[in-house]
Amino acid sequence: MTFLDPRALIYRSGQLSPEEAEELARQTLKGCEDGELFLQFIASESFGFDDGRLKTADYSRNAGFGLRGVSGETTAFAHANEISAAAIRRAGETLALLDPAKAARAAPPIRSNRHLYTDASPLDAVEFGAKVRLLETIDAAARARDPRVVQVSASLAGSWSVVEIVRPDGFVATDVRPLVRLNVSLVVEQNGRRETGTFGIGGRRLYDDLFEPATWNRAIDTALDQALTNLESVDAPAGEMTVLLGPGWPGVLLHEAVGHGLEGDFNRKGTSAFSGRIGERVGAPGVTVVDDGSIMGRRGSLSIDDEGTPTQETVLIEDGILKGYIQDRLNARLMGVAPTGNGRRESYAHAPMPRMTNTFMRAGNDDPAELLARVKDGIYAKSFGGGQVDIVSGKFVFSCTEAYRIENGRLGAPIKGATLIGDGPSVLTRVTGIGNDLALDEGVGVCGKGGQSVPAGVGQPTLLVEGLTVGGTA
Repeated sequence: MTFLDPRALIYRSGQLSPEEAEELARQTLKGCEDGELFLQFIASESFGFDDGRLKTADYSRNAGFGLRGVSGETTAFAHANEISAAAIRRAGETLALLDPAKAARAAPPIRSNRHLYTDASPLDAVEFGAKVRLLETIDAAARARDPRVVQVSASLAGSWSVVEIVRPDGFVATDVRPLVRLNVSLVVEQNGRRETGTFGIGGRRLYDDLFEPATWNRAIDTALDQALTNLESVDAPAGEMTVLLGPGWPGVLLHEAVGHGLEGDFNRKGTSAFSGRIGERVGAPGVTVVDDGSIMGRRGSLSIDDEGTPTQETVLIEDGILKGYIQDRLNARLMGVAPTGNGRRESYAHAPMPRMTNTFMRAGNDDPAELLARVKDGIYAKSFGGGQVDIVSGKFVFSCTEAYRIENGRLGAPIKGATLIGDGPSVLTRVTGIGNDLALDEGVGVCGKGGQSVPAGVGQPTLLVEGLTVGGTA
């Protein structure tokens, strides 16, 4: 069912009207320095096809509000999965615990009519049976590709969210957000050895291109190629060595090792390895890192953030020099800078915090083939799995899902069990080559912080990094 006015999913007769929402925001937030009433409706679905049959088919609808008041550094927050005037009044009692604001009320965000994605719902555009048939087709096609394929897992997921942000100063902003994702995972077996390969693609759009044979066939081929490559892999070496990082998804290392450390809350509190270092060199010449939530249709993009601020391109590191941090409204105000459109929350049940959107390193001028030729002994990391970072020290650990030895400037045998170990403050200073082949990821990233998960994007060109520690199995 398609709704002509998405706001009808938030405002219902006898429960809450737009006028009542504005009046309640004024009443409940009148003594606060900043804050908002965040209203949300979200519908989501997921299909999982495994072992030759449909294993899961889930659909859910949820709606609620979050009411946040800010006074100085203190935040009061209440939420409920009921959108009604009565529930919002009850939530307002929590805000009464705040001390009255001693400063003037913060100015509202800049208004924007920009739309980075369609308002249409991906869930409604394709009927149930077609979604199941797509996964059946992928399963059959993947098994027919190669006799070594012994297991296929395919999943399709989509969501459609309507949010409205109502402030006590009369500011109201609405955003309608689609999100889709297709994943294919294969297990291959040869001579008793099993290996896996995966591929995913998605973004803030409809399902249309995911149903195109060219798209899902590429997903199968990429996952199969990775799995078959890993069948031939040998134990990874260990020690400090030169690492060539592939373009695109390997930017997740940048996201973890550097990105989180550049978020405003950690730096305001002085707990980041980058705290107090604006204007200092934190990367090699040529290293420029940006966060940009305003790229059309990207998974990490938002027309406005969850506080109503339009997203933008924010230069974090320019030519190796630290220029700024990722900011929400609260931390920007306390640090005396402008918000950057990075106030994000998982849902109405969570208060916003500074979070990355699409974070990537800009391209350089080096030919990727020439960068490979420079490496006499090292590894090429083409794809990563999980990783983690300690914000205070900046130390990170990442596991490679597809990697190769490099010997005398040529790719050698694929390796398994390789992990990259380093620290954010120094890894960018070790960059000795930046490719001209910037690529963003395919649209599958999920970022976790403070118990909240949000979709995010990463990217980078091919990078040559000297002196990274490789934890191997050899």
